Amino acid sequence: MATESLREILTCLPHRYPFLMVDRVISWEPGKKLVAIKNVTFNEPHFMGHFPDNPVMPGVLILEAMAQAGALFAHRTDPEAIKGRLIYFMSIEKARFRKPVVPGDQLRIEMELKKRRGDVWRFLGQTYVDSDVVAEAEVMAMTREQGNLDG
Repeated sequence: MATESLREILTCLPHRYPFLMVDRVISWEPGKKLVAIKNVTFNEPHFMGHFPDNPVMPGVLILEAMAQAGALFAHRTDPEAIKGRLIYFMSIEKARFRKPVVPGDQLRIEMELKKRRGDVWRFLGQTYVDSDVVAEAEVMAMTREQGNLDG
């Protein structure tokens, strides 16, 4: 499918700078796979303290990028089921970090649907810099009305 610009991403995700972790969707197949890009730049606020002399993107932010890409995947796969709802991060399993991500890298986030049951989505995520896997994890999320985590 066609790529999505930042403007289109902002219509799906509630996140804004400095917490928006997806810059572009480069491909997606509804119900199968989504590929997104995060451009890692030195001026991001977390690099001031992580680590000033050797800046490395925190692993938790790589996981957040996966979660946001998963939310975009759900929006594009079943927009009617997501309409008027938010997608909340539920769990992360089997997280592995292989190589550091540094300013100047382009993080490619690949999310594949592993399972869906009603409002609960399970994704297999892998992130790459060039052809190297830098992190991977299984991510679970749920859709709920905004502010309602009880169902």
